[in-house]
Amino acid sequence: MAKAEFYVSADVEADGPVPGPFSMSSFGLAVAGAHDGSVFNACDPAERTFYAELKPIGDAYDPEALAVSGLDRDRLTREGQEPAQAMNAAAAWLAGVSDELAAVPVFVAYPLGYDWMWMYWYFMRFADAGSPFGHSRCMDVKTLYAAKASVPVNKATKRSMPRHLLSSRPHTHNALDDAIEQAELFQNLMTWEAGA
Repeated sequence: MAKAEFYVSADVEADGPVPGPFSMSSFGLAVAGAHDGSVFNACDPAERTFYAELKPIGDAYDPEALAVSGLDRDRLTREGQEPAQAMNAAAAWLAGVSDELAAVPVFVAYPLGYDWMWMYWYFMRFADAGSPFGHSRCMDVKTLYAAKASVPVNKATKRSMPRHLLSSRPHTHNALDDAIEQAELFQNLMTWEAGA
């Protein structure tokens, strides 16, 4: 029997295009539901969440990228968590949820490439035990929609999705808000039968 999984919707705000030269400003995690090996069960994504704002790891930043989140870099430098503190706390939170649900975490994002790149790099660089998601336990919401709707990936945009699949929550560019919003989209897609 397949091991149970729980799906963690993740959103990242950063001050540049790639980790290393640039810094992750904040990230939000929200549990969207679990799969017991045969059935997906959604849960309230606002019930189990994690949020952190991080100190920059270097001096380089792109003002346009930083402006997206509205976070103040000077404030993050003074008040943000050290990356090791934030990533170890997130790993401990995930371990607690894993114990509670008797399931392993799966990283979920839209699009996956951007958020996974940042979170995986930060976990591997700063968390004592590396990535709680391994090197590949992840799911792209964009690809999930493309497969279910039988459309090319470049046509799998939120604008093209049926409205009933989208969350009613606003997209605020606060990482936790957006992780919760994205979790609702993921839940809807997991139970959606295209054409039904």
